[in-house]
Amino acid sequence: MAATTATTRNTSGGPLSGVRVVELAGIGPGPFAAMLLADLGADVVRVDRPGGPGLGIDPAYDLTNRNKRSALVDLKADGGTAAVLDLVERADILIEGYRPGVAERLGVGPDACLARNPRLVYGRMTGWGQDGPLAASAGHDIAYLAITGTLGMIGPDPDGPPTVPANLVGDYAGGSLYLVVGVLAALQHARAHGEGQVVDAAIVDGAAHLATMIHGMVAAGGWQDRRGVNLLDGGCPFYGTYETSDGGYMAVGALEQQFYDEFVRLLGIEETAPARRDLGRWDELRAAVAARFRTRTRDAWTDVFAGTDACVAPVLSLREAPAHPHLAARATFVEHGGLTQPAPAPRFSATPGTVRTGPALPGADTDEVARDWAVPSLKGQEPEA
Repeated sequence: MAATTATTRNTSGGPLSGVRVVELAGIGPGPFAAMLLADLGADVVRVDRPGGPGLGIDPAYDLTNRNKRSALVDLKADGGTAAVLDLVERADILIEGYRPGVAERLGVGPDACLARNPRLVYGRMTGWGQDGPLAASAGHDIAYLAITGTLGMIGPDPDGPPTVPANLVGDYAGGSLYLVVGVLAALQHARAHGEGQVVDAAIVDGAAHLATMIHGMVAAGGWQDRRGVNLLDGGCPFYGTYETSDGGYMAVGALEQQFYDEFVRLLGIEETAPARRDLGRWDELRAAVAARFRTRTRDAWTDVFAGTDACVAPVLSLREAPAHPHLAARATFVEHGGLTQPAPAPRFSATPGTVRTGPALPGADTDEVARDWAVPSLKGQEPEA
Protein backbone atom coordinates (compact mmCIF):
# COMPACT_ATOMS: atom_id res chain seq x y z
CA MET A 1 0.00 0.00 0.00
CA ALA A 2 1.18 3.51 -0.74
CA ALA A 3 2.09 5.63 2.25
CA THR A 4 -0.77 7.83 3.37
CA THR A 5 1.53 10.84 3.57
CA ALA A 6 2.33 10.73 -0.13
CA THR A 7 0.76 13.40 -2.32
CA THR A 8 0.32 13.80 -6.03
CA ARG A 9 1.66 16.96 -7.57
CA ASN A 10 -0.96 19.23 -9.14
CA THR A 11 -0.49 18.60 -12.85
CA SER A 12 -3.04 21.20 -14.01
CA GLY A 13 -5.37 18.62 -15.46
CA GLY A 14 -4.95 16.12 -18.26
CA PRO A 15 -6.79 12.80 -18.49
CA LEU A 16 -3.96 10.98 -16.67
CA SER A 17 -3.86 13.38 -13.72
CA GLY A 18 -3.21 11.30 -10.61
CA VAL A 19 -1.38 8.51 -12.45
CA ARG A 20 2.17 7.97 -11.22
CA VAL A 21 4.93 6.81 -13.54
CA VAL A 22 8.52 5.82 -12.80
CA GLU A 23 10.78 6.07 -15.84
CA LEU A 24 14.19 4.44 -15.63
CA ALA A 25 16.25 6.80 -17.77
CA GLY A 26 17.23 5.72 -21.25
CA ILE A 27 17.20 7.19 -24.75
CA GLY A 28 14.80 7.19 -27.69
CA PRO A 29 11.41 5.51 -27.51
CA GLY A 30 11.21 5.01 -23.74
CA PRO A 31 11.60 8.71 -22.89
CA PHE A 32 9.17 9.68 -25.67
CA ALA A 33 6.54 7.28 -24.33
CA ALA A 34 6.99 8.71 -20.83
CA MET A 35 6.74 12.25 -22.26
CA LEU A 36 3.43 11.38 -23.87
CA LEU A 37 2.10 10.12 -20.53
CA ALA A 38 3.41 13.29 -18.86
CA ASP A 39 1.82 15.49 -21.53
CA LEU A 40 -1.51 13.86 -20.69
CA GLY A 41 -1.16 14.76 -17.01
CA ALA A 42 0.66 11.83 -15.41
CA ASP A 43 3.18 12.56 -12.65
CA VAL A 44 6.30 11.14 -14.31
CA VAL A 45 9.48 10.79 -12.27
CA ARG A 46 12.52 10.06 -14.41
CA VAL A 47 15.18 8.18 -12.48
CA ASP A 48 18.44 9.51 -13.90
CA ARG A 49 21.80 7.94 -13.23
CA PRO A 50 24.97 9.89 -12.51
CA GLY A 51 26.65 10.80 -15.79
CA GLY A 52 23.46 10.70 -17.83
CA PRO A 53 22.39 8.30 -20.59
CA GLY A 54 25.00 9.38 -23.11
CA LEU A 55 22.60 10.86 -25.63
CA GLY A 56 24.91 13.75 -26.47
CA ILE A 57 22.30 16.49 -26.18
CA ASP A 58 22.17 19.25 -23.59
CA PRO A 59 19.45 18.13 -21.12
CA ALA A 60 18.00 21.64 -21.23
CA TYR A 61 16.99 21.03 -24.86
CA ASP A 62 15.80 17.43 -24.58
CA LEU A 63 12.10 18.05 -25.15
CA THR A 64 11.23 14.40 -24.55
CA ASN A 65 11.83 15.13 -20.87
CA ARG A 66 9.30 17.97 -20.64
CA ASN A 67 6.51 17.80 -18.04
CA LYS A 68 8.58 15.34 -15.97
CA ARG A 69 10.59 15.51 -12.78
CA SER A 70 14.02 13.97 -12.32
CA ALA A 71 15.51 12.16 -9.34
CA LEU A 72 19.14 11.12 -9.39
CA VAL A 73 19.77 7.51 -8.33
CA ASP A 74 22.78 5.26 -8.84
CA LEU A 75 21.33 1.77 -9.08
CA LYS A 76 24.80 0.29 -8.65
CA ALA A 77 25.43 2.12 -5.37
CA ASP A 78 24.31 1.12 -1.88
CA GLY A 79 20.67 1.98 -1.35
CA GLY A 80 19.99 2.78 -5.00
CA THR A 81 17.84 -0.24 -5.73
CA ALA A 82 15.94 0.18 -2.46
CA ALA A 83 15.15 3.81 -3.30
CA VAL A 84 13.76 2.86 -6.72
CA LEU A 85 11.66 0.09 -5.19
CA ASP A 86 10.28 2.61 -2.72
CA LEU A 87 9.15 4.70 -5.69
CA VAL A 88 7.75 1.61 -7.41
CA GLU A 89 5.62 0.85 -4.37
CA ARG A 90 3.82 4.15 -4.92
CA ALA A 91 3.66 4.03 -8.73
CA ASP A 92 1.04 2.88 -11.22
CA ILE A 93 3.41 2.37 -14.17
CA LEU A 94 7.13 1.75 -14.62
CA ILE A 95 8.93 2.19 -17.95
CA GLU A 96 12.39 0.79 -18.69
CA GLY A 97 14.35 0.36 -21.90
CA TYR A 98 17.31 -1.80 -20.91
CA ARG A 99 18.45 -4.89 -22.78
CA PRO A 100 16.74 -8.05 -21.49
CA GLY A 101 18.14 -9.10 -18.12
CA VAL A 102 19.72 -5.77 -17.17
CA ALA A 103 16.85 -4.58 -14.96
CA GLU A 104 16.87 -7.96 -13.22
CA ARG A 105 20.61 -7.69 -12.51
CA LEU A 106 20.07 -4.21 -11.08
CA GLY A 107 17.37 -5.54 -8.76
CA VAL A 108 14.49 -3.67 -10.39
CA GLY A 109 13.16 -6.34 -12.75
CA PRO A 110 9.49 -7.32 -12.96
CA ASP A 111 9.59 -9.93 -10.19
CA ALA A 112 11.14 -7.55 -7.66
CA CYS A 113 8.88 -4.67 -8.61
CA LEU A 114 5.64 -6.65 -8.71
CA ALA A 115 6.52 -8.19 -5.34
CA ARG A 116 6.54 -4.68 -3.90
CA ASN A 117 3.51 -3.50 -5.88
CA PRO A 118 1.27 -6.28 -7.30
CA ARG A 119 -0.84 -3.70 -9.18
CA LEU A 120 2.13 -2.24 -11.05
CA VAL A 121 2.16 -2.07 -14.85
CA TYR A 122 5.75 -2.83 -15.85
CA GLY A 123 6.44 -1.48 -19.35
CA ARG A 124 9.48 -2.84 -21.19
CA MET A 125 10.69 -0.95 -24.29
CA THR A 126 13.16 -2.76 -26.55
CA GLY A 127 13.92 -3.16 -30.23
CA TRP A 128 14.02 -6.94 -30.51
CA GLY A 129 11.74 -7.87 -27.59
CA GLN A 130 12.33 -9.86 -24.43
CA ASP A 131 12.95 -13.17 -26.22
CA GLY A 132 14.05 -14.54 -29.58
CA PRO A 133 17.50 -15.11 -31.13
CA LEU A 134 18.29 -11.38 -31.35
CA ALA A 135 16.92 -10.32 -27.96
CA ALA A 136 20.32 -9.78 -26.37
CA SER A 137 21.84 -8.07 -29.42
CA ALA A 138 22.45 -4.36 -29.87
CA GLY A 139 20.32 -2.63 -32.46
CA HIS A 140 18.80 0.59 -33.70
CA ASP A 141 15.63 1.71 -35.43
CA ILE A 142 16.91 1.05 -38.94
CA ALA A 143 17.69 -2.62 -38.24
CA TYR A 144 14.31 -3.24 -36.60
CA LEU A 145 12.57 -1.80 -39.65
CA ALA A 146 14.80 -3.77 -41.99
CA ILE A 147 13.87 -7.26 -40.80
CA THR A 148 10.14 -6.58 -40.59
CA GLY A 149 9.85 -5.67 -44.27
CA THR A 150 8.76 -2.16 -43.34
CA LEU A 151 11.97 -0.45 -44.45
CA GLY A 152 12.05 -2.40 -47.70
CA MET A 153 8.71 -0.97 -48.80
CA ILE A 154 9.70 2.69 -48.33
CA GLY A 155 11.22 4.60 -51.24
CA PRO A 156 10.24 5.88 -54.68
CA ASP A 157 12.68 3.86 -56.80
CA PRO A 158 12.23 0.09 -57.22
CA ASP A 159 15.82 -0.18 -58.40
CA GLY A 160 17.29 2.13 -55.76
CA PRO A 161 17.87 1.81 -52.01
CA PRO A 162 15.10 2.08 -49.41
CA THR A 163 14.47 5.53 -47.96
CA VAL A 164 15.32 5.87 -44.27
CA PRO A 165 12.34 7.58 -42.53
CA ALA A 166 14.49 9.13 -39.75
CA ASN A 167 13.66 7.14 -36.60
CA LEU A 168 9.97 8.00 -36.65
CA VAL A 169 8.50 4.74 -37.96
CA GLY A 170 10.48 2.40 -35.71
CA ASP A 171 11.42 4.10 -32.44
CA TYR A 172 8.36 6.28 -32.07
CA ALA A 173 5.50 4.79 -34.10
CA GLY A 174 6.37 1.11 -33.72
CA GLY A 175 7.92 1.58 -30.29
CA SER A 176 6.74 4.46 -28.11
CA LEU A 177 3.14 4.53 -29.25
CA TYR A 178 2.68 0.78 -28.83
CA LEU A 179 4.23 0.98 -25.37
CA VAL A 180 1.80 3.74 -24.39
CA VAL A 181 -1.19 1.80 -25.71
CA GLY A 182 0.05 -1.27 -23.86
CA VAL A 183 0.64 0.32 -20.47
CA LEU A 184 -2.66 2.20 -20.54
CA ALA A 185 -4.54 -0.99 -21.45
CA ALA A 186 -2.74 -2.83 -18.66
CA LEU A 187 -3.49 0.03 -16.25
CA GLN A 188 -7.19 -0.35 -17.02
CA HIS A 189 -6.91 -4.05 -16.24
CA ALA A 190 -4.99 -3.37 -13.03
CA ARG A 191 -7.61 -0.93 -11.80
CA ALA A 192 -10.46 -3.27 -12.69
CA HIS A 193 -8.92 -6.49 -11.33
CA GLY A 194 -6.11 -5.44 -8.98
CA GLU A 195 -3.56 -7.33 -11.09
CA GLY A 196 -0.43 -5.79 -12.53
CA GLN A 197 1.52 -7.26 -15.42
CA VAL A 198 4.48 -6.90 -17.76
CA VAL A 199 4.06 -5.17 -21.13
CA ASP A 200 6.66 -6.33 -23.68
CA ALA A 201 6.74 -3.55 -26.30
CA ALA A 202 9.19 -4.52 -29.06
CA ILE A 203 9.80 -2.22 -32.00
CA VAL A 204 9.94 -5.21 -34.36
CA ASP A 205 6.41 -6.16 -33.29
CA GLY A 206 5.05 -2.63 -33.60
CA ALA A 207 6.76 -1.90 -36.91
CA ALA A 208 5.38 -5.12 -38.36
CA HIS A 209 1.91 -4.35 -36.99
CA LEU A 210 1.93 -0.92 -38.63
CA ALA A 211 2.03 -2.61 -42.04
CA THR A 212 -1.09 -4.73 -41.44
CA MET A 213 -3.10 -3.05 -44.19
CA ILE A 214 -0.26 -3.47 -46.69
CA HIS A 215 0.04 -7.18 -45.89
CA GLY A 216 -3.65 -7.52 -46.62
CA MET A 217 -3.22 -5.72 -49.94
CA VAL A 218 -0.31 -8.00 -50.87
CA ALA A 219 -2.44 -11.05 -50.11
CA ALA A 220 -5.27 -9.64 -52.23
CA GLY A 221 -2.96 -8.87 -55.14
CA GLY A 222 -3.40 -5.14 -54.76
CA TRP A 223 0.19 -4.38 -53.72
CA GLN A 224 3.41 -5.55 -55.31
CA ASP A 225 6.05 -6.72 -52.84
CA ARG A 226 8.59 -4.18 -54.05
CA ARG A 227 8.88 -0.46 -53.43
CA GLY A 228 8.16 2.44 -55.72
CA VAL A 229 5.53 0.74 -57.87
CA ASN A 230 2.40 0.98 -55.74
CA LEU A 231 -0.35 3.45 -55.06
CA LEU A 232 1.03 4.84 -51.78
CA ASP A 233 4.79 4.41 -52.05
CA GLY A 234 5.70 6.90 -54.78
CA GLY A 235 4.88 4.64 -57.68
CA CYS A 236 1.70 6.55 -58.47
CA PRO A 237 2.20 9.87 -60.35
CA PHE A 238 -0.61 11.56 -58.43
CA TYR A 239 0.66 10.50 -54.99
CA GLY A 240 4.18 11.78 -54.48
CA THR A 241 6.41 14.84 -54.35
CA TYR A 242 7.52 17.20 -57.12
CA GLU A 243 10.29 19.80 -57.29
CA THR A 244 9.44 23.42 -57.97
CA SER A 245 11.45 26.07 -59.82
CA ASP A 246 13.14 27.33 -56.65
CA GLY A 247 14.22 23.91 -55.38
CA GLY A 248 11.23 23.45 -53.10
CA TYR A 249 8.78 20.57 -53.23
CA MET A 250 5.03 20.07 -53.37
CA ALA A 251 3.30 16.97 -52.03
CA VAL A 252 0.46 15.56 -54.11
CA GLY A 253 -2.16 13.13 -52.81
CA ALA A 254 -4.95 13.40 -55.38
CA LEU A 255 -6.09 9.78 -55.21
CA GLU A 256 -9.86 10.03 -55.62
CA GLN A 257 -11.21 10.97 -59.05
CA GLN A 258 -12.84 14.23 -57.97
CA PHE A 259 -9.67 15.38 -56.25
CA TYR A 260 -7.55 14.35 -59.22
CA ASP A 261 -9.80 16.31 -61.59
CA GLU A 262 -9.30 19.42 -59.46
CA PHE A 263 -5.57 18.77 -59.30
CA VAL A 264 -4.94 18.53 -63.06
CA ARG A 265 -7.22 21.52 -63.71
CA LEU A 266 -5.33 23.77 -61.30
CA LEU A 267 -1.97 22.41 -62.43
CA GLY A 268 -2.88 23.36 -65.97
CA ILE A 269 -2.56 19.98 -67.68
CA GLU A 270 -6.24 19.04 -67.78
CA GLU A 271 -6.34 18.91 -71.57
CA THR A 272 -3.02 17.12 -72.11
CA ALA A 273 -2.67 14.70 -69.18
CA PRO A 274 -2.91 10.99 -70.06
CA ALA A 275 -5.80 9.08 -68.53
CA ARG A 276 -4.96 8.37 -64.93
CA ARG A 277 -6.21 4.78 -65.11
CA ASP A 278 -3.85 3.93 -67.97
CA LEU A 279 -0.99 2.46 -65.94
CA GLY A 280 1.06 2.03 -69.09
CA ARG A 281 1.23 5.83 -69.42
CA TRP A 282 1.99 6.63 -65.78
CA ASP A 283 5.59 7.53 -66.64
CA GLU A 284 4.27 9.99 -69.22
CA LEU A 285 1.84 11.44 -66.69
CA ARG A 286 4.58 11.76 -64.08
CA ALA A 287 6.81 13.61 -66.54
CA ALA A 288 4.00 16.02 -67.42
CA VAL A 289 3.26 16.75 -63.76
CA ALA A 290 6.96 17.19 -62.96
CA ALA A 291 7.52 19.55 -65.89
CA ARG A 292 4.58 21.71 -64.91
CA PHE A 293 5.61 21.99 -61.24
CA ARG A 294 9.08 23.14 -62.32
CA THR A 295 7.59 26.25 -63.92
CA ARG A 296 6.76 28.02 -60.65
CA THR A 297 8.09 28.42 -57.13
CA ARG A 298 6.84 26.48 -54.16
CA ASP A 299 5.07 29.55 -52.77
CA ALA A 300 3.41 30.27 -56.09
CA TRP A 301 2.03 26.73 -56.31
CA THR A 302 0.95 26.93 -52.69
CA ASP A 303 -1.18 29.94 -53.58
CA VAL A 304 -2.66 28.11 -56.58
CA PHE A 305 -3.82 25.12 -54.53
CA ALA A 306 -4.73 26.95 -51.31
CA GLY A 307 -8.28 26.31 -50.18
CA THR A 308 -8.99 23.69 -52.85
CA ASP A 309 -9.75 19.97 -52.76
CA ALA A 310 -6.80 19.07 -54.98
CA CYS A 311 -4.96 17.52 -52.00
CA VAL A 312 -1.70 19.37 -52.63
CA ALA A 313 0.51 20.91 -49.95
CA PRO A 314 3.96 22.48 -49.75
CA VAL A 315 6.73 20.40 -48.19
CA LEU A 316 7.90 22.51 -45.26
CA SER A 317 11.02 22.23 -43.13
CA LEU A 318 10.94 21.70 -39.37
CA ARG A 319 11.58 25.40 -38.80
CA GLU A 320 8.96 26.47 -41.33
CA ALA A 321 6.15 24.23 -40.11
CA PRO A 322 5.07 26.17 -36.97
CA ALA A 323 4.26 29.25 -39.09
CA HIS A 324 1.90 27.44 -41.45
CA PRO A 325 -1.48 29.19 -41.15
CA HIS A 326 -3.41 26.03 -40.32
CA LEU A 327 -0.93 24.82 -37.71
CA ALA A 328 -0.68 28.30 -36.22
CA ALA A 329 -4.47 28.56 -35.97
CA ARG A 330 -4.65 25.21 -34.18
CA ALA A 331 -1.60 25.93 -32.00
CA THR A 332 -0.11 22.64 -33.16
CA PHE A 333 3.23 24.06 -32.02
CA VAL A 334 3.72 25.98 -28.78
CA GLU A 335 6.55 27.91 -27.21
CA HIS A 336 7.65 27.20 -23.67
CA GLY A 337 10.80 28.47 -22.04
CA GLY A 338 11.99 29.89 -25.33
CA LEU A 339 11.72 26.52 -27.12
CA THR A 340 9.25 26.02 -29.97
CA GLN A 341 7.91 22.47 -29.81
CA PRO A 342 4.97 20.29 -30.84
CA ALA A 343 2.00 20.70 -28.52
CA PRO A 344 0.60 17.68 -26.64
CA ALA A 345 -1.57 15.41 -28.77
CA PRO A 346 -4.27 14.22 -29.07
CA ARG A 347 -6.67 16.84 -27.72
CA PHE A 348 -9.29 16.40 -25.01
CA SER A 349 -12.36 18.58 -24.53
CA ALA A 350 -12.62 18.21 -20.75
CA THR A 351 -9.06 17.44 -19.65
CA PRO A 352 -6.61 19.08 -22.06
CA GLY A 353 -2.93 18.29 -21.86
CA THR A 354 -0.45 21.15 -21.65
CA VAL A 355 3.27 21.85 -21.65
CA ARG A 356 3.67 22.67 -17.98
CA THR A 357 7.41 22.49 -17.50
CA GLY A 358 10.51 22.38 -19.66
CA PRO A 359 12.93 19.46 -19.91
CA ALA A 360 13.67 17.94 -16.50
CA LEU A 361 17.31 18.43 -15.58
CA PRO A 362 18.99 15.34 -14.11
CA GLY A 363 18.51 15.23 -10.35
CA ALA A 364 16.93 18.69 -10.11
CA ASP A 365 13.75 17.41 -8.46
CA THR A 366 15.08 14.71 -6.14
CA ASP A 367 14.10 16.43 -2.89
CA GLU A 368 10.69 17.48 -4.23
CA VAL A 369 9.89 13.94 -5.38
CA ALA A 370 11.13 12.51 -2.08
CA ARG A 371 8.64 14.77 -0.30
CA ASP A 372 5.68 14.36 -2.66
CA TRP A 373 5.98 10.60 -3.03
CA ALA A 374 6.97 10.12 0.63
CA VAL A 375 10.23 8.36 -0.29
CA PRO A 376 12.87 9.78 2.07
CA SER A 377 15.40 7.19 0.86
CA LEU A 378 15.76 9.24 -2.33
CA LYS A 379 17.53 12.05 -0.53
CA GLY A 380 20.42 9.80 0.37
CA GLN A 381 21.05 9.04 -3.31
CA GLU A 382 22.27 12.46 -4.36
CA PRO A 383 26.06 12.64 -4.71
CA GLU A 384 27.81 14.99 -2.34
CA ALA A 385 28.80 18.35 -3.76
